[in-house]
Amino acid sequence: MAKMIASSLFLLLGALSFIAMIQGQDQSGFISIDCGLPDNSIYTEKNTGINYISDANFIDSGVSKTVSPQDKTTDQQYFDYLRSFPNGIRNCYSINVTSVKRYLIRASFLYGNYDGLNKLPEFDLYLGVHFWETVKFTDSSVSINYELIHTLSLDYIQICLVNKGTGTPFISVIEMRILGNVATSYVTIESSTSLARFQRLYFSSFTNLIYRYQYDPYDRIWEPYWDDKWRLISSNYSNQALDQDSFIPPAVVLETAATSINDTASLEFHWDNDDNKTQHQYYFYLYLTELQQLGADQTRSFNINMDGETWNTLESLQYGKVYTKHVRGLSSGCKKCRISLIRTESSTLPPIISALEIYLAKNFSSQSETNKDAEFGKQQLNRFGFKRTPSKTK
Repeated sequence: MAKMIASSLFLLLGALSFIAMIQGQDQSGFISIDCGLPDNSIYTEKNTGINYISDANFIDSGVSKTVSPQDKTTDQQYFDYLRSFPNGIRNCYSINVTSVKRYLIRASFLYGNYDGLNKLPEFDLYLGVHFWETVKFTDSSVSINYELIHTLSLDYIQICLVNKGTGTPFISVIEMRILGNVATSYVTIESSTSLARFQRLYFSSFTNLIYRYQYDPYDRIWEPYWDDKWRLISSNYSNQALDQDSFIPPAVVLETAATSINDTASLEFHWDNDDNKTQHQYYFYLYLTELQQLGADQTRSFNINMDGETWNTLESLQYGKVYTKHVRGLSSGCKKCRISLIRTESSTLPPIISALEIYLAKNFSSQSETNKDAEFGKQQLNRFGFKRTPSKTK
C-alpha cells in the first residue's frame, strides 16, 4: 500500500469513481443534511436513493453558497451547495436525535472555489467541545470527509466549525447513521473512546466503484484499492448466500479478494505515519471469506501481524462464511506502519483478504464536558424554538 493509502486518506467520491447503488432499503436511523440547501428543500440523491434535507433548521448563522459551475456534478448533488461562515470564530450545528445510541457521523467538504478566491482554506472541526480534526484540502475539486463512530451521551449533538485564521470555514454535508446491530461490534476498550476512520477499503483490480448505501445498510463508504504485487481471486456472492457475522460487511465487497502471487509469500499492507511523534491507538478490522471451493488436501491458515508481532491467527476459512478478525486498541508510534498476513506452516494456501477497516482512537470523554458546556448546548437548541423537533430522514 505504501504512500498510496496515506495520500488517499479521506479522499472519497473522486472524479473517476462512481457510486454504486441498488434499490429498496429503509432509511430509518438516517439524518442526511445538505448544508446550504435552501430552506424547506428536500430531494432524493439519484445514485444512492438517500433523502437529503436543508440545514436551515439546524443552524442560524452562516451563508449559503454554491460551488463553481465547473465543480458541479450530476453524480453528487449534495456537493452543489455549502454553508460558509465568514463571521464569528465558532459556528455550530445543533441536531436533536431520537435516541442516545452509537452513530456513524460523517462531515463532508468540497471547496469548489465557491468564493472565487481559488485559495484552499484550513479550519478546525469540533464535535461539541471536543476537537475532532483539522480540515485540510489538497485540491479545489476533490471532496474530503471525516468520519467517527461515536456514542452519544445526550439527546442532541453539536458539530462545530472553528476559524483558526487560515481561511473561512464551511461545510457541505452532515450525515448521521444509527449503527443498530453492528454497534456492539465496534466496541472500544474504554466506553468514552470514539473511532475516527483512517481507511475503509475493499480489494479489487477491475473496478473503481465506491460502494455505500444501499449495498451497505449502515452507509459505510467502501473504496477500492489494489497493489500490482497481489493476485486477484473472485466469486459471486449475494447477501442471502453469505453466512454473515456481526459486522455485516456488504456482499459486494466480499466478491473479490487479494492474495499473494507467490504461495509462500506474506500479504502486506503498509502506510506512512506523518505524525510519527504521536503514539496512536489503532483499531483494525479485517474482512475475510473463502472464495474458492478447496480440495480435501487444501488448507488456508495464517497469522495477522502488526509491526512484527502476532495479534491474531486464522486457523481456517469456510467457503461463503464471513470472518471479521480485529485488533483493538493497539498502541503504536510507527513511522512506517505495517500489517502482515503470514501463512502458517500447516497451510497449503497463501493468505487472503477481501476488505479492511482501520480506525484511530479518539478520547471524547463525556466527563470533560462541563455543566457550563452542556447548558450552552441546550441554549443553542432552544434558540430554534418549534423547529427543534427530533430529526430523522425517512
